[in-house]
Amino acid sequence: MRLMRLATVITALAAPALLAPSDARANIEYPWCAVYSGDAGGASNCGFSTIEQCRATVSGIGGSCEPNQFYRPQQPTVRKRKRVQH
Repeated sequence: MRLMRLATVITALAAPALLAPSDARANIEYPWCAVYSGDAGGASNCGFSTIEQCRATVSGIGGSCEPNQFYRPQQPTVRKRKRVQH
């Protein structure tokens, strides 16, 4: 009985997130990834807004910075003006 209640609560909490339209989902806002070398070889962290932040993180521990392949900057919406004919 407890398991059934727990499953119902989990489903109720997860459903809105799963059913949300794609526009409501979070955008990837971090264009830079740190790719670590050394003991953490192969690990990466794609949580940097600027390349300077990324470089400061890998400085001293080894690694490199690469563009985040999932980052898609939002393009400003362009409104088309209607031409008024005289």
